[in-house]
Amino acid sequence: MPVHGGKLAARALKEAGVDVIFTLSGGHIMPIYDGCLDEGIRVIDVRHEQAAVHAADAWARCNPGSIGVAAITAGPGVTDGVTGVANAWRANSPILVFGGQGPFANLRRGSLQEMDHIGVMRPITKYADACYETYRIPEYIELAIRHAVSGIPGPAYLEIPMDIFMGQAEWEQARVPVIRTQPPRIQPDRDYVRQAIELLAKAKRPMLMAGTSVKWSQASAQMQKFASETHIPTYTNGMGRGCMDPSSPEFLNRSRRTALEKIDCIVLAGTLLDFRMRFGQSIPADAKIIQLDLDNTLMGQNRQTDVPVVGNLACSFDMMLEEMKNQGVRLDFSAWRDELRAIEDAEEAKVEAKLNSDEVPIDPQRMCREVRDWLGTLDDPIVIGDGGDIVATAAKILPVKREGAWMDPGPLGTLGVGMPFAIAAQLANPDKPVVIVYGDGSFGLNGFEYDTAVRFGLPIIGVLGNDAAWGQMMRPQAGIYGKDRVVATKLAYTRYDKVVEALGGHGEFCERPDQIRPALERAAASGKPSLVNVVIRQDGDYKGGIYV
Repeated sequence: MPVHGGKLAARALKEAGVDVIFTLSGGHIMPIYDGCLDEGIRVIDVRHEQAAVHAADAWARCNPGSIGVAAITAGPGVTDGVTGVANAWRANSPILVFGGQGPFANLRRGSLQEMDHIGVMRPITKYADACYETYRIPEYIELAIRHAVSGIPGPAYLEIPMDIFMGQAEWEQARVPVIRTQPPRIQPDRDYVRQAIELLAKAKRPMLMAGTSVKWSQASAQMQKFASETHIPTYTNGMGRGCMDPSSPEFLNRSRRTALEKIDCIVLAGTLLDFRMRFGQSIPADAKIIQLDLDNTLMGQNRQTDVPVVGNLACSFDMMLEEMKNQGVRLDFSAWRDELRAIEDAEEAKVEAKLNSDEVPIDPQRMCREVRDWLGTLDDPIVIGDGGDIVATAAKILPVKREGAWMDPGPLGTLGVGMPFAIAAQLANPDKPVVIVYGDGSFGLNGFEYDTAVRFGLPIIGVLGNDAAWGQMMRPQAGIYGKDRVVATKLAYTRYDKVVEALGGHGEFCERPDQIRPALERAAASGKPSLVNVVIRQDGDYKGGIYV
């Protein structure tokens, strides 16, 4: 019996272990919804295609070894989704995005919403192609997923024209291949591992910087074992946050700048030398660099690598420990770690007063301390950062107790990920509390997705630091051009909590620090999607530099 292309696509997705797709309805992609109903795949419809792709990105982050899926309609549907795809591209998130297209039979005739989507998507995907035969849809899906999860993971884009999606094929003709979303674990070259151990054996003040590829390699346990056996001071950035137990003696947070000034060797574990590491300039010129990552093309970017260790990072750390044992090498950097720990403790003491400030408007650090203390009463919360200043502050104060317990956009710095990420996180973890730390600017981008959370009964809690400004931009603007030249960076103390109430959620408004904790508790008790809108101090001091 012949079936339409949407049923073939859904069967292939089921074979790939897909439980949920994120979408905004469109005529070009309607067949996939019908197929998902047959296969028991949940269809979560959002209010903007960007949110659908962001949610697919977060689904992949929440479910290592799986793939996030979004379906977006042609023309403006695809262009709306571009930002989400670009964010997944920079964050290395393995996602599959289906794009609609006008009928293949009318290609280049000017169908409704017809445009060259593949040309738009190709620079920001690992794979971008179109399927022009209905019976080959499963084959193309497998190919797209294989590209997305292999090596350095990332997004894949598959376009299926409307008449191909709605076209018919026999099951016997449309082979559904085996689809693997877990790539093979590639072992590193043992010679390079031996060289890495030799360099570390000569080092006196090394550090380990754990980044995004630790997560995609599922290497947290192996990295922590390596750190605990060598006592190497360990810092995290990107999606490496949460890959180290915060209670580990080797995990450090506030002494990174001092460490980078003094080190003689650095292990870059899935950490790129991009703007977050000043393109390698943060590392002393005479320091040795050992780089662990998933793909050789990343080695030596912006700064020459002394030892490139290419492969799955779990395998790389295991092999490093194995080679230490084989060679009888014992590495012990505990004295250097303790020196940095003392600096860490001193920095903690410096910020203590601000964490307990009673000033009004509320000190942003006090707000984050209240959130931190409240989070400590919850069972394994997942926190999402969506903003500029307030998220940078929160990242220093809120502990990340495990991998996946914190998510932010990543190196593209995309604002508006908060509710889309939270929707995926709550669907993937229905028994865990999901919390968003918002800036007031970022809320305006996808805040309407509270409607989606209400419709699907997702009790996500947002905490918004409202300083009535695009603070990260306003400060340098005033500092460089003068306070009388501030333009396009000021907002209003808008009652975003009332917006959430109007959408069917629960809203709270706080103007004093002692109001925050009770408001958070009421929001959690409401059982609804909620927002705690906190009026915080608007900082105008510019210390120089723009974080790019």
